[in-house]
Amino acid sequence: MTRIYFTVTNSLVYDQRMQRICTSLANNGYAVTLIGRKLKSDPLPEKTAYRNILLTCFFSKTILFYAEYNIRLFFYLLTQKMDIICAIDADTLLPCLFYSRLKKVKRVYDAHEYFSEQKEIVIRKRVQWVWQRIEKWCIPQFKNGYTVNELLQVTFQNKFGVNYTIIRNLPIQPADYPSNNTPLANTKVILYQGAVNHGRCFETLIPAMKQVNAQLWIIGTGNFFDAAKQLIEAHQLTQKVILTGALLPEKLKEITPGAYLGLTLFEANGLNQKHSLANRFFDYIMAGIPQICVNFPAYAAIQQKYPVTYMVDDTHEDTLAAAMNKLLNDTVLYNQLQQQCYIARKELNWQKEEIKLLLFWKNICIS
Repeated sequence: MTRIYFTVTNSLVYDQRMQRICTSLANNGYAVTLIGRKLKSDPLPEKTAYRNILLTCFFSKTILFYAEYNIRLFFYLLTQKMDIICAIDADTLLPCLFYSRLKKVKRVYDAHEYFSEQKEIVIRKRVQWVWQRIEKWCIPQFKNGYTVNELLQVTFQNKFGVNYTIIRNLPIQPADYPSNNTPLANTKVILYQGAVNHGRCFETLIPAMKQVNAQLWIIGTGNFFDAAKQLIEAHQLTQKVILTGALLPEKLKEITPGAYLGLTLFEANGLNQKHSLANRFFDYIMAGIPQICVNFPAYAAIQQKYPVTYMVDDTHEDTLAAAMNKLLNDTVLYNQLQQQCYIARKELNWQKEEIKLLLFWKNICIS
């Protein structure tokens, strides 16, 4: 049985992407171990088809956390035996590279995003320089890997000389997803789910809600969470904009179909945002709710085939308010987009994308 280890720096209980990947591989005969970070506030992972390992760190943020976690991860890996090591994003590249060279095992890079081009890194030039150096040295040594769309595939090929497979992070299609969604509340709910991070347009989205007759639920945590709370208070929107914090995937799957519409918004700072293909984009489609989405190339390509979203060319306050009001009031357009969601989710689901994942790992094992 092929032993595969995956490494991330985040919590394991909220990472639906890695849960899907690891479950698919474990259910198809691989011995899978997922290594992540232990946070005091997180519940322990439930029993899964794969093994979960949590590393505890003294530091929780800044470069000190990444340095500590990478050191702890490397020395933990030295105590393990495996056939393949897979780094998830650039923040675990170094220990995986060192281990694979030392132990002479195959290595794979899961390039879920262009790490050094995230806004929170782009705006800190010294920090970006460090991550760019790590990517420049490590990624060309990971000849096998996959990413989430054609734009990132081409970027990695031009920048690092690697030819990665495309495996999108699509949600599982339940057998019993309803075609008529039950509303979450008496008022219409606009939903943002995902990381509450810099670059996700909260600076304009939150004040835009003053012009919108609906509630905004922000589900998630991240490095902009405290700032988002301050913005809500500063604009006196505590009754209209609700910060729930992170929710377990099972709870989120219950909530999402009850929202009226979703939001997939990014600022155009950094290639990572411009070339993104966010998980939430597909989650909204699977839940059967139209969404407002920034008009970036990866989303525009899907929109051309499946018109499931109302696209905006900028994320200014008035633009977002007008877009939300458009979908809240134009029932004909809303129903057209919703019907397209029902059509699209028959194709844009994990059951179909899983086939690509299994073929990729089969080829890695026999190469």
